[in-house]
Amino acid sequence: MPNYNNTIAAKLRKCCKITSLILALVSPILLSGAPAFAQADNATNQKRHTEYRYKRPSIDDRVKVLAKNLDLNEAQQSAVKKILEQRQQETLRLRLDSSLTGSDRIDRFRALQAGTVQRIRAVLNDEQRKKYDPLAVQRIPSDPNQRSVEDWLKATAPR
Repeated sequence: MPNYNNTIAAKLRKCCKITSLILALVSPILLSGAPAFAQADNATNQKRHTEYRYKRPSIDDRVKVLAKNLDLNEAQQSAVKKILEQRQQETLRLRLDSSLTGSDRIDRFRALQAGTVQRIRAVLNDEQRKKYDPLAVQRIPSDPNQRSVEDWLKATAPR
């Protein structure tokens, strides 16, 4: 029996020496690559995170789309940009106005949008006005069972 234990112990020592040698050779490679793997993984996670985030188009992006679709000249582009910037400022003011009730705020947002459309139409020529249809999305018939924002406000308003 003592001979059997010596054989096992000798095999374990040999295995430990081989394992130690492998670790000594491989660990510098693994350690030097670790930051690169971490950076690549971090970049992948950030990319995934930003892929799903909704990015609202900037005013310049909206002006470019209108310019392309309506064939706007430089003066028209400048005027439309100014109109959209003013709408953005007014929208922010309405959002921050704590004196407004929910339905008043919605009414003012709708009036602001309608006024913006009228001001943009005033800048366009007849041919461009025919193409300009900012409210086309609202013309899609909605589901009769779908509740509106007004319904939600009435349901959640204190009595």
